[in-house]
Amino acid sequence: MIYLFYGDDIKNKHKTYEELIKSGLSASEIFRIDKNSFNRAEMENFYSGSGLFFKKCLVVLTNVFERSENLDFILEKISSLADSPNTFIFLEGKLNKPVLESFKKAGAEVKVFDQPKIKKERYNNFLLADAFGKKDRLHLWIYFRQAVDNGAGLEELAGILFWKAKDLILKRDFKEFKESELKNFAGRISYLLPEARRNGLEAEYALERFLLETF
Repeated sequence: MIYLFYGDDIKNKHKTYEELIKSGLSASEIFRIDKNSFNRAEMENFYSGSGLFFKKCLVVLTNVFERSENLDFILEKISSLADSPNTFIFLEGKLNKPVLESFKKAGAEVKVFDQPKIKKERYNNFLLADAFGKKDRLHLWIYFRQAVDNGAGLEELAGILFWKAKDLILKRDFKEFKESELKNFAGRISYLLPEARRNGLEAEYALERFLLETF
């Protein structure tokens, strides 16, 4: 029998594995193998039948698929593992669909253990625009970093700042900036990211430096 428990929820994955062991799987010996101790010859002995000193064994393999050569070997021999009198439990991380299909086709019991996805609230990028309009250099930088760390795209942030500069010009709001300064800012930020990438510069760094040098 083959069991495949996979996913990034390590706690529940191992809890289920331990419960399976306690449920009374028939085995006179338990062998534990990781990616560093994985040995093809030893695996062949396990799936070929009983050993010299035990009648039936349980083999627990943890993260052995982190090495592609181990995965290739198991997939090649998976039918032999399925037909073996011994039991194999695989504890793995993320796996792709072809690997899962191979295990399912071999009759393995497959269970996924994924961490629940935490939905992030969308960051209010207009805080960045407000800080720019107030000529608040400190908060401009703080809100820029928060926006980037929350996954906001650089083009999106540049677009919001371009819009703010144009909005101030249209409203003739020149309390903090001269009209020429706003026009210059809007012109420069509109081509900043493409130009940075053409010149081989890191786009995030180029935009951050530009904002800090604006005031």
